[in-house]
Amino acid sequence: MRSIWKGAITFGLVNVPVKVYSATEDHDISLHQVHDADGGRIRYQRVCEIDGKVVEYAHIDKAYDDGERTVIITSDDLASLPAEKSREIDVVEFVPSEQVDPIRFDRSYFLEPDSKSSKAYVLLRRTLEETDRTAIVKFALRQKSRLAALRVHGDVLLLQTLLWDDEVRDAKFSSLDDRPTVSAKELEMSARLVDSYSSDFEPHKFSDDYQVQLRQLIDAKLEAGDAVDTESTFGESANDSEDSGGEVLDLMEALRQSVEKSRAKGSDTSKPARAPRKSAAKKPA
Repeated sequence: MRSIWKGAITFGLVNVPVKVYSATEDHDISLHQVHDADGGRIRYQRVCEIDGKVVEYAHIDKAYDDGERTVIITSDDLASLPAEKSREIDVVEFVPSEQVDPIRFDRSYFLEPDSKSSKAYVLLRRTLEETDRTAIVKFALRQKSRLAALRVHGDVLLLQTLLWDDEVRDAKFSSLDDRPTVSAKELEMSARLVDSYSSDFEPHKFSDDYQVQLRQLIDAKLEAGDAVDTESTFGESANDSEDSGGEVLDLMEALRQSVEKSRAKGSDTSKPARAPRKSAAKKPA
């Protein structure tokens, strides 16, 4: 694994240098779209809805829409915001581990000691483990402030970013307003059913059947020769598109631009310029 960030856990005068690694990864097979008739790739273009032109990334800004008005936010606007560049994982408080609701967990990261001596790292891990506490921390990652839970995972410290309080919805359902009466006998039978399914959780026993079968399907098609050359799916216009910075023009747009260029090179008066425009328009017909 390659570390994505380096910093230090700090609380009081204690400083624990660490390296941060992504603890999870996506195993889904990546698929793209093609034309069912010839297998050609389907491309997505950044088209302006006002003038219908393809727009390069250099000319794209961000915007916020409140439903009625749109505020355009330029790269200069974003650059004016205070960037979070601190390299400290600042402990705010230590809380009982059961008080951190798993619904708040977002991304997970492993922490590795980043110093010649790992004593401070091990001391913090052992302290959290024996006191059954979780450290609530604040840190900055990719220029954004994050709230996270620092807890023990086996022999390492695990950092799990937390959703902010206003990002967790309240579960209020009218169907639960009238609470039905559950008898002791029904509860006992339900408990017996649960007990019959009781086991220890072993993650390795479970697999993503859909992804496994998708991979088998792909391998079977490859073995049967049911595939096409990847380069051929891009078509002849792929290289031209890259050379022009991703700008793809249709015939009418090309003609329109040619006419405008011709008009710009015409005479200074409008009358003489009309004749070549008419003759140029007749050629495509």
